[in-house]
Amino acid sequence: MDSEALKRLRREVLSEASGDILEIGFGTGANLAFYPPGVRKITTADPNPGMRARAQKRIQASPRFVDTWMVTAETLPMPDNTFDTVVSTMTLCSVSDADAVIREVYRVLKPGGRLLFLEHGSSPDRNVKFWQDRLTPVSKILGDGCHLNRNMQRHLENQQFAIPSLKNFYLQDAPKIAGYMYQGIAQKPI
Repeated sequence: MDSEALKRLRREVLSEASGDILEIGFGTGANLAFYPPGVRKITTADPNPGMRARAQKRIQASPRFVDTWMVTAETLPMPDNTFDTVVSTMTLCSVSDADAVIREVYRVLKPGGRLLFLEHGSSPDRNVKFWQDRLTPVSKILGDGCHLNRNMQRHLENQQFAIPSLKNFYLQDAPKIAGYMYQGIAQKPI
């Protein structure tokens, strides 16, 4: 999660962040260093108290105000149409219900708001997909709920998001079963 290739991708995804921002699956705060200088405040959602404790050092070192909420992304307590940008990096693979999370993201985004995402998931390669399907039960146990085989594009399209930007590729220096990436922007219609 801390490879140079992932750092480069985080920087690229987060370069688009602006306005009122919510980051789901904040975890250890690995994204904090990659937000553009103009971003002054970030609201975060993560239910894991262990991750929150690990994130404190990064939060204290950050020039941004970080409003941390210990909540699941499946049931966000924020009002409808609150955020201009929602960020999800390496999160949707490990939530219990990806469709519920995406519905909540859609709900809390303002009309015209954007979900910036960097996720790994289901490969179009049949051989890779075969192993992703076989290894997902083990990955869920060892990887804190991580599903290797979620089709992120399908989940987003199911919620009526427009997807003006989507790149799919294998992450450099990662096993193909865990390294098929979905990077892009999903936008809530105005």
